[in-house]
Amino acid sequence: MSLKSFLSQIWAHIKSIFEKLPNELQLAAQIAVAITQSIKTLTNLPVAGIITALIPGDIDDKIKIWLNQHLPDVLTSLRLVEVISESKDPDEITASAIKIIQSMDKNIQGAFLHDLGVLIAQEVAKAQNTTLNWSDGIYIIEWYYQHKLKTQE
Repeated sequence: MSLKSFLSQIWAHIKSIFEKLPNELQLAAQIAVAITQSIKTLTNLPVAGIITALIPGDIDDKIKIWLNQHLPDVLTSLRLVEVISESKDPDEITASAIKIIQSMDKNIQGAFLHDLGVLIAQEVAKAQNTTLNWSDGIYIIEWYYQHKLKTQE
């Protein structure tokens, strides 16, 4: 068996698991990947409203409110914005964090965004009164990114 066919079997198994996940966890993965992709590509946005620009427009208002409140906390807890952590403005915190992420080496940035995606998915799961543990989040986010997002590009 070749490595490629072995990996294809693994991805097929993960796909079947993903499709059996509760809708809340599928949505958490979708939102997390959309936000991290936005962080990766956003440039020169005005600071005001940056969090709103990151969050996909077609998600539930309850989740948007939750993310508006918690995304800056996640970024601050990652120590990306230690210099301005005294700021209380969520958009300013988020804009500063995005600049730091975008200045990272591409390999480091990819790994960092993957981990950030899992953290965001965990927050979205919380907003829907469900939980997503770290190890499951890693697989779900990677599968979603590789097989849902990349196939749309």
